[in-house]
Amino acid sequence: MDLIHTFLNLVAPPFTFFSLCLFLPPYLSYKFFITLFGSIFSENLEGKVVIITGASSGIGEQLAYEYASRGACLALCARRERSLEEVADAARDIGSPDVITIRVDVSKVDECRHLVEETVHHFGRLDHLVNSAGISAVCMFEETDDITNFKYIMDTNFWGSVYTTRFAVPHLRCSQGKIIVLSSSASWLPAPRHTFYNASKAAMLSFFETLRVEVGSDVGITIVTPGFIESELTQGKFFTREGKIEVDQDMRDVQISAIPVGSVSGCARAIVNSASRGDRYLTQPSWFKITYWLKVLCPDLLEWIYRMSYLSEPGAPAPPTEAPSKKVLDLTGAKRVLYPSTMQSPDSKKE
Repeated sequence: MDLIHTFLNLVAPPFTFFSLCLFLPPYLSYKFFITLFGSIFSENLEGKVVIITGASSGIGEQLAYEYASRGACLALCARRERSLEEVADAARDIGSPDVITIRVDVSKVDECRHLVEETVHHFGRLDHLVNSAGISAVCMFEETDDITNFKYIMDTNFWGSVYTTRFAVPHLRCSQGKIIVLSSSASWLPAPRHTFYNASKAAMLSFFETLRVEVGSDVGITIVTPGFIESELTQGKFFTREGKIEVDQDMRDVQISAIPVGSVSGCARAIVNSASRGDRYLTQPSWFKITYWLKVLCPDLLEWIYRMSYLSEPGAPAPPTEAPSKKVLDLTGAKRVLYPSTMQSPDSKKE
């Protein structure tokens, strides 16, 4: 057995390299024409039934408006009922023929089952499931007092998407429907203080890539990996080490620094367009894909950049006001140019 592995260690790398040299040109040409075909003959969403989790704010809210503008029927869910009803009213005004709201905590499996059952009972079918509910956490791993507090991050981001998907898949098979998953570029970026958040998004990415193999062509799956997009997360709304949700814009500045933040309406439009074309992946804004290649080709360089930018010295946490990433932002005044106006206020939606 060792001899076989020694042989493969020698042969597999050059064989793979030369195979890719032959295979990539026709493959990329094929993908180009498939994308072009999908753009020309994209899915008509008029009358389609769409579930959107996390629809009370951020990307989920804007996705509701984007689907509504294309005539889709909507089942909107979130924990905040008042905000959810406001989004539903706006979606009806924009053009959705039918909108229902369901209060759901996606971290609870029974509530996810009820969401799908209520939607199918009301509309008689299901065409798109959009898993956009999520929450971020910001804390150095060794600063966590009670590590079990952070189970909620995985329960919401990962398990919340898994639960809804499990109950929706049988209905999506019947309609040849689609699943749209909001993972994150954090699934590959090792940003300090986002240990639990990054892990939850990486789990989502791996889960839905595997599920795509299992369901085959019966259900389309579009995995979205946004960069920094205006939302309550980029407004500084975090789950803290004490297990509380707070708004901390100083910490937000540390984590984002002088990186441009994208428009949430533009992101939502790109997601719906991508899903309608049947794309497998979408990174928005598209330039953020370079961070993936940096991770693949130069992981040690990427880790060094994060360590130098986010920590005062190797292995030591820097206070928000002392982190180099925040100092650069404050000294250059880049926030006024790179951050949308919605991020300048600490106010976020509340019940």
